[in-house]
Amino acid sequence: MHSQQTKSKERVRNYGEVNTGEREVKAMCDLVKNETERIDSRFLEPACGDGNFLAEILTRKLEVVKRKYRKSPLDYEKNAVLAASSIYGVDILLDNVLACRARMFSIWDKAYREICKKECNEQTRDAVKFILSRNIVCGNALTLKCVDENGQETDEPIVFSEWAFITGSLLQRSDYTFAELLAENDEKKTRKPAQLSMLEEEQSSEEGKFLKKIVTHYRRVQEDE
Repeated sequence: MHSQQTKSKERVRNYGEVNTGEREVKAMCDLVKNETERIDSRFLEPACGDGNFLAEILTRKLEVVKRKYRKSPLDYEKNAVLAASSIYGVDILLDNVLACRARMFSIWDKAYREICKKECNEQTRDAVKFILSRNIVCGNALTLKCVDENGQETDEPIVFSEWAFITGSLLQRSDYTFAELLAENDEKKTRKPAQLSMLEEEQSSEEGKFLKKIVTHYRRVQEDE
């Protein structure tokens, strides 16, 4: 966990960037402890910085995967992929996005190597890197638009991929615009209490359109881009 709460006065002034401390991160995650320990529960941090909240959530999920599947490297691998695929972040600063992706992969890969050892698979590592590149995006969560490397807003909408194992080793990727996901989540909030996990398990085909749907082996998701 990073202890430094601010990187520069300029970043605080221009972007309001203040990193949440470790104690506060853990305390807030404890408020939804059951969700943070459910492997497929989806979480979104709309101003993720370099990943203090997301790293804590991934660490907790991977501990559950380890506890449940450590005796079967293949089952561990699939569920570790699922854990990584369920966490999302947006940040307006590209350096934060790149640092967050690298941090998340480092946490994931360390846990993967600990359990799977010689059975670790490079394709799986590449797949997780690709999933993180889709899930941690550079954009403005207020306008729901992507930003370029200079922090300038573009006309391109933020798009997230929903990942779900459908049978055996087949992983389904369904792309939605961020705006559609938020609209659907707002409607669901009228039917049940809100949770910190914004991206829900179920997506109604009547609420927003799919931009793209792809089904492939989870080790080859990066080949379909």
